[in-house]
Amino acid sequence: MREDTKAPVVSVTSDYIELAAEVFSLLSDATRIRLILALRQGESAVGDLAELVGKPPAVVSQHLAKLRWAKVVQARQEGNRVYYSLIDEHARELVDQAVFQAEHVVDAVPRHHRLSERPLPGEPARSAEARA
Repeated sequence: MREDTKAPVVSVTSDYIELAAEVFSLLSDATRIRLILALRQGESAVGDLAELVGKPPAVVSQHLAKLRWAKVVQARQEGNRVYYSLIDEHARELVDQAVFQAEHVVDAVPRHHRLSERPLPGEPARSAEARA
């Protein structure tokens, strides 16, 4: 297990609690969640992300700027195109866990408890033939 994926030892009085609340606030926007899910596959240009999430590029750029400010994504410019990628797995894991929690609200037995081989949230389940 990587050092940065171990559970942190934090007291209820830690200064990190306020920052953690800000992270959840940042991730409380559906467009930002969609962007993080889209970036799981790797780097993508703003225009491509805009098409994937169904928002105008200017709106997507504003959301990406906030995610960049929070050190969730990083940007790389190539010519007149800007490409974004996730900096690490932490935001992706938070979003995955939030989607799993949402499944509990919708289903008596959530999909991630029914599948022997769990797909990432937002992805279709693979058949037994596809897993072989």
